[in-house]
Amino acid sequence: MAQALIVAKIAAAALLGAAVLGSAGAQSYPVKPIRMVVPYPAGGGSDLLSRPMAQKLSEKLSQSVVVDNRSGATGMIGTEIAAKSPPDGYTVLIGSVAEVAINVAVYSKMPYNPERDFAPVTLVAVSPLVLAVHPSLPTKSGREFIALAKKRPGEIGYATAGAGSPHHIAGEWMKLLAKIDIIHVPYRGGGPQLVDLMGGHVHSGLLALPVVAPHLKSGKLRALAVTSAKRSPAIPEVPTLDESGLRGLDVSQWWGVLVPTGTPRDIIVKLHAEFIEIVKLPNVRASMAELGAEPVGSSPEQFGEFIRAEIAKYRGVVKETKITID
Repeated sequence: MAQALIVAKIAAAALLGAAVLGSAGAQSYPVKPIRMVVPYPAGGGSDLLSRPMAQKLSEKLSQSVVVDNRSGATGMIGTEIAAKSPPDGYTVLIGSVAEVAINVAVYSKMPYNPERDFAPVTLVAVSPLVLAVHPSLPTKSGREFIALAKKRPGEIGYATAGAGSPHHIAGEWMKLLAKIDIIHVPYRGGGPQLVDLMGGHVHSGLLALPVVAPHLKSGKLRALAVTSAKRSPAIPEVPTLDESGLRGLDVSQWWGVLVPTGTPRDIIVKLHAEFIEIVKLPNVRASMAELGAEPVGSSPEQFGEFIRAEIAKYRGVVKETKITID
């Protein structure tokens, strides 16, 4: 009995010591540069969204924060690198809907598991896609586009930034709900997609808001609808596809902060607090607005629930639309 009491006291002391050390570790964190992995090229939407946050995080933590662009395989190369990094708080991922929620639904084999390999920190921003057309197409609304597509089955093409992208998911979901036959025309990114749409080589496209916004203002392209559940503050005059009769369609680009699973909870709490403050800063909000993104900020638990819901949603949509990549 006495021996058991001694063992219990030793165990209690060990736990107390670990708690003290953990607290001390969080207080001293960070003691070296932090790597912010962005799984897309420099100059893209994820990169442009990340850099102002990296700068502010560096200022707030008095430590260098390096943006590490690791592009390729629809975001999977950079995401795998982040997933396999030490869970010590010195690698953070700016993950988006594609590599966190959609890829797991469209690819049969994945080099990481977004739910198992990452701990959520916070959702930072959301942005819709835009259904836009070349001015030569005689449609001025989502309803008119659907009506025209029904009159001309198999004739109207829609451009996307690539097979398996959020743009592709939105287009196939639109086809399913509207019962229309439009042709998917995939491109390698938003740049080539935009060039061909503006040149009239393809009739319509689903484009990222920051890519298409300047050309909507100039009249070179016409916006018919956005793919999000609610209208975008950036173009509030443009209705949603849900309002156009496609009930329940909701595809948004979103970005959030994640860290490798096993990262100490107190470091996650610290990073969460810092990012929540960062997304409230006027200049960060302004930079997001320029990209057509709406700042969010959520708890780790809320972001985790959001990710699980998004994965379930896209698995369902991919199953119904029969989208296959490999």
